[in-house]
Amino acid sequence: MGPIQTIRERCRKCYACVRNCPVKAIKVHQDYSQIINDRCIGCGKCIKVCTQQARVISDSMIETGKLLASSREEIVAVLGCSFPAFFNDVRPGQLVSGLKRLGFSDVHEGTEGVELIAGEYARLVENPPDFPLISTHCPTIVDLIERHYPQLLKNLVGLVSPMVAIGRFTKKRRGPRTRVVYISSCIAGKFEIQGEPVLDAVDIVLTYKELKQMFQEQSIDLPRLPESHFSGIPPQRGRLFPISGGPFQAFGIRSDFFDPDFISVEGEENALEIIKDLAARRISPRILDIRFCNGGCIGGPGKNNRLTTFSKRSLIFKYYENPQGTYQTAVYCLEKSPPPELSRRFANKRKRLEPPSGESIRSVLQATDKFSEKDELDCGACGYATCREHAVAVCQGLAEAEMCLPHSLKRLEEDRFNLAQKYELAQRALAQEYGNSEILGNDPRTLEVLRLIRQVGPTPTTVLIRGESGTGKELTARGIHRQSHRADKPLVTINCTTLTDSILESELFGHKKGAFTGAISEKKGLFEAASGGTIFLDEIGDITPKLQAELLRVLDTGEIRPVGSNKTIKVDVRLIAATNRNLEEGVKEGWFREDLFYRVNVFTITMPPLRSRLDALPDLVHNFLARSSKRLNKSIQGIEDRAIEAMLLYSWPGNIRELQNVIERAAVLSQDKILRLENLPVIFSDSPHRNTTGREQTDESTFRSQREKHLSQVEKGLIKHYLQESGGNVTAAARKARIPRRTFYRLLDRYGIKGEEYRNRIP
Repeated sequence: MGPIQTIRERCRKCYACVRNCPVKAIKVHQDYSQIINDRCIGCGKCIKVCTQQARVISDSMIETGKLLASSREEIVAVLGCSFPAFFNDVRPGQLVSGLKRLGFSDVHEGTEGVELIAGEYARLVENPPDFPLISTHCPTIVDLIERHYPQLLKNLVGLVSPMVAIGRFTKKRRGPRTRVVYISSCIAGKFEIQGEPVLDAVDIVLTYKELKQMFQEQSIDLPRLPESHFSGIPPQRGRLFPISGGPFQAFGIRSDFFDPDFISVEGEENALEIIKDLAARRISPRILDIRFCNGGCIGGPGKNNRLTTFSKRSLIFKYYENPQGTYQTAVYCLEKSPPPELSRRFANKRKRLEPPSGESIRSVLQATDKFSEKDELDCGACGYATCREHAVAVCQGLAEAEMCLPHSLKRLEEDRFNLAQKYELAQRALAQEYGNSEILGNDPRTLEVLRLIRQVGPTPTTVLIRGESGTGKELTARGIHRQSHRADKPLVTINCTTLTDSILESELFGHKKGAFTGAISEKKGLFEAASGGTIFLDEIGDITPKLQAELLRVLDTGEIRPVGSNKTIKVDVRLIAATNRNLEEGVKEGWFREDLFYRVNVFTITMPPLRSRLDALPDLVHNFLARSSKRLNKSIQGIEDRAIEAMLLYSWPGNIRELQNVIERAAVLSQDKILRLENLPVIFSDSPHRNTTGREQTDESTFRSQREKHLSQVEKGLIKHYLQESGGNVTAAARKARIPRRTFYRLLDRYGIKGEEYRNRIP
């Protein structure tokens, strides 16, 4: 784990870090972005631009606290060169006192390290090599070259940074068991001390902000403390090191404006430009001092943001010009020791990514709606300078196609339009299907059903709805759900007859990825989706014994186990079941579990067939007629009495569902604003009906009645013929007749023919 860490929960994938990272050391995942430590140069730009604070510097305070608490070794604090610009509201001696209150034995100035390496730089100026040299006191620049421009490794000066120099010097003078904590505004130092060439020179790097927080946690009020003395060698010109041009001043290097052999550069843009120029061999100065932060070391990511670069530069000048006045009674230890080893080696740390093929890049571009050069907007919203750079990053696994803002906006607009369209269609369908979902009728049996719904609705009781197909069992279940305390939660319905055993189990309880062939992803079951609400199992009598056992366990324990999982999930669901089968017979014959029967048969509502409540038929007819008229966009104002009378004489084997279909079919055939008897199926014309005088008439002498009668006889004969050919197999007979099986069943009901009578009668 690197010094810069990601808090995944805070990341909102705004891509600000990608846009601002100079080396694109960011990998975007599905739900967050992450630092690629092998590519990161520790500049801290991603921390600065992250408004959600999802990027943070690794906390060194706990480690420092443990080190100070152990007190087994001598612990030395080294204040970075820029400390006067951060702790500008206290005197240096008070800062030293505060550090000693924390437990540090001695406090050094980091500028001592500057003066330790100054002589080596002076010798390089006197005897320069035949190629440009790049200073190595900025860890970000060193990482930038090692990880991204390894062709410039030979140009790096083979010397350690001032931080490593003072660390080695302190441990050499005081012994290797001494611990050194370096304090500065540079977070790249946290990267630097982990490198093998300088390992153990500095034990911990603290930022100024972390140190200030430690003072606050220990209730150390620096302005109230007396002054204490620094330890070590008193620095001189090294105090100018943190500002722009300061290193050359500290090293005694004088550059000529008209002969730029010595170039000093600060800031991200300037640093990247000059490194690119060096790599391309467009310039050849003798020595380049490059620092990544604007203004030099006073502009690091751990800086004090309340002050401008110019005000901090002024504070450094004041401290350089009058350190004794600032220190007042500060006394330096003038003890000197032989200089430590100051050399350092560098290595090629570049992790080259496999360049994608042109076809792969084109595929990504086309996937983000870029089919020609004019489609490549190069807007930079994704964080990459061009659309092609983004496509390359996608191919290399560093980015996602969805990062493209124009593409995402287009997809979002398309999805919004589609969702709006689907929502409108769903609203229309619901208005047509359930626009008037009340149970109609004033007959005693209907009123009894309504009374039972009102009674059982507010309770958590399991309900079993019984009755023939088409009597309105699902409508009753919806009524119970609306009357319950779960009305604001989902009502999930499923017809157990339409699905196979394995699919039904997966639908009800869900499954884990790979649980069976085709389970390519995890799926939530309907019981889990309905948790807190109601689940309606239509035709519960058709489920297999295995699923009956699973359902019984759910009802007993309130837990489900997804297919392929060993873990159970707690659910809170009210069960409403329905069946048109005789479950008591099922218990006797063994196809329905007795314990499950008693578990679901807690409260029973039996739906009356339509033929037993014909008093409600006129109300139902007018209701269905109004709904069909609206659905078909036809203005049908009523239905003639002859049609109502004919329907009252019919037995309605399909119950309310059949009535609804008959009315819609008649509405389609209607030629005017009145639904007539002639618009109904022929079976209603065949039924005897009453004239206005109250006497029955059959109209046997009319052409229409004779034609319908003969057509019915022919149709009935054909049905019998196909049944005889198929040995009573209705499915085969329907296939031979080339009509849908459900239509064939309706014809059987119409003419009162039973397929069983023709079994084993194949001619």
